[in-house]
Amino acid sequence: MLEILSLIRQDGDPKWCRSVPNWDRGPWLETLLGYRRARGNPRPRIISSHLPVQMFPKAFFGSKAKV
Repeated sequence: MLEILSLIRQDGDPKWCRSVPNWDRGPWLETLLGYRRARGNPRPRIISSHLPVQMFPKAFFGSKAKV
């Protein structure tokens, strides 16, 4: 899924996917390092998570984020 989203974000150009590691393109939200990386990434951000949906903040569900 990360590869597909990365390609969509770059209009199908695979250069970014080949040159940027997965953890930089779609950092895990549940780790401190991943959270910091995600905040530093340009918008639109790709964020990965293994958290159950019950642990997401309520504000997330009112946002324009795509899941």
